[in-house]
Amino acid sequence: MKKDLTILITNDDGYRAKGFQAMIELASHFGKVIGVAPKQAQSGKSQALTICDKVYVKKQIDQDEITIYSLDGTPVDCIKFAMDHLLENQKIDLVLSGINHGSNAGVNVVYSGTMGAALEASLYGIPSIGLSLLNIDDNADFQTVVRYSKMLIEKILLTDNLEGVCFNINFPDIKFEQIKGVRVSQQTKSMWKESFTPLSEQDGEICYMVQCTFQNMEPDQSKSDEWALNNGYVSIVPIQMDKTSYKDLQKVCSIFESETTINV
Repeated sequence: MKKDLTILITNDDGYRAKGFQAMIELASHFGKVIGVAPKQAQSGKSQALTICDKVYVKKQIDQDEITIYSLDGTPVDCIKFAMDHLLENQKIDLVLSGINHGSNAGVNVVYSGTMGAALEASLYGIPSIGLSLLNIDDNADFQTVVRYSKMLIEKILLTDNLEGVCFNINFPDIKFEQIKGVRVSQQTKSMWKESFTPLSEQDGEICYMVQCTFQNMEPDQSKSDEWALNNGYVSIVPIQMDKTSYKDLQKVCSIFESETTINV
């Protein structure tokens, strides 16, 4: 059921991406849609932002209840332009980022521009959701994500006290009928390993081809997002900006207790 809400959307694949077009369709189910998305693909930009430089903005769509702008900056630039300028005096009910072409499970959440934008939005006290599909193809089919996400977002919108909560939601690349359900998961311990292959050298400068391999360090951990996705579930991980290692606070305090006063 369509609601009288204002939804801000963005992504990191660029405003022309098929996943972003699917996001417009999804967001319009809930009310008025305002989008600010990168002019060009900005994958891997995390929470990079433009400081003391110019950004160029252009209105791309101006229809009834749907307004979309492109911005030649990062996904976080898009959120900041929307929240600090374009919509400064407007109430935003929800921020949606994506639908991302490719996984943002595991350590990918650290590098993702899609999730960087969602996290940035959460700083403004707005519930935010990053949506991703495990398919990097430009022509990936996002209809399962759109259909299933309507139900998930309905549940989130009906829940109280979610101001500033950020959700990382990933979908396996399977048909709607094949999805086994939803698992609230934890981020998989994982990393990307790079190999550097020299291609040429000129004037002391070496050109390398960089290739990446994803490494899952706990493939059998059934609580992890990677396990959920590999077993046919939609994965939901609540994430936060605060990177304080609370489990190590007391240990670090004991190391430096003679040098300074630390309150924990």
